[in-house]
Amino acid sequence: MEEVLATARYNAKVDPSLGIWTWEIAFYLFLGGMAAGIMLFAAWAVLGRKEQTLTFAHNRFALWAPIVLSLGMTTLFLDLEYKVHVFRFYTSFEPTSPMSWGAWILVLIYPMMVLQILSTLRAGYPTLARFVERIPGGGSLLSICENRRRLIAWGVVPLAVGLGIYTGVLLSAFSARPFWNSGVLGPLFLISGMSTAAVLPILAGAKPAERHFFEVTDIGLIFIELTLIAIFLISLATGAEQHMESLALVTGGAYTEPFWLWFILPGLLVPILFEAVGLRGYRAFALTAAVLVIYGGFMLRYLTVEIGQASTWTEYAIQFDPQLLQRLTQ
Repeated sequence: MEEVLATARYNAKVDPSLGIWTWEIAFYLFLGGMAAGIMLFAAWAVLGRKEQTLTFAHNRFALWAPIVLSLGMTTLFLDLEYKVHVFRFYTSFEPTSPMSWGAWILVLIYPMMVLQILSTLRAGYPTLARFVERIPGGGSLLSICENRRRLIAWGVVPLAVGLGIYTGVLLSAFSARPFWNSGVLGPLFLISGMSTAAVLPILAGAKPAERHFFEVTDIGLIFIELTLIAIFLISLATGAEQHMESLALVTGGAYTEPFWLWFILPGLLVPILFEAVGLRGYRAFALTAAVLVIYGGFMLRYLTVEIGQASTWTEYAIQFDPQLLQRLTQ
């Protein structure tokens, strides 16, 4: 057994636990979810004809989505070991690979983002609109997108949902990591992404009525997020022995303090309390809650990535002698 592991398997980044994905992946998953939430709220404002009550979301929010997603794509690119091989994601399509689905969703979602922005540019960013109008055909393109604004919004919804869910499915598909191996991660990451997007208009200084809408909406989203986290933990507790062992990492194990005191408390519970107080007119509490929600959204991804890599189906440390392996590899 030792000979096989030493010559064909032993890798410092894999044994005894996985240690390949770092903050770059967590940051990409975080910003990808936020971008999906931005697109969904911008589409909802259009489909719900909320131009008067949700002015920021209706006219200005769409431009934020590609900026946020591109920042996330930058960190994803930084994580690639062989950066010049990034084109290989698009040389094939693997239906059973969530990573392949994600790569192609990103190809489709950028053009849809552009159409969504063009449909709102004159109302939301007239200076940018005038710049586009100076480009041959630019004015006609803006008019076409404005006339088909609701159709574009309908097209945005499934792609944005796919982007938000994909960030969780990407992890849950790794069955070799029991902490990730749950169908709850997809919906959880989607709701978390919507929550982090919901607080952006509050920080951007939207009108009081719109801030109130997003504060109330975010409280609801956080309650859903807490419910999904509870279901996620219960699914681990009722799963195979390895699932229960991965759950132990946050219920008495090495990640107990980070999970409950660095994420759940400041990232979810405190924001609910502060947002409830903010609804009574205490603006400082609402702004603090918005910052904490963004922090919590990142910590969810960061800790999920870290804990998942620490979980395993096999305890290599008790299956071979590391000192013997070290001597064999010298």
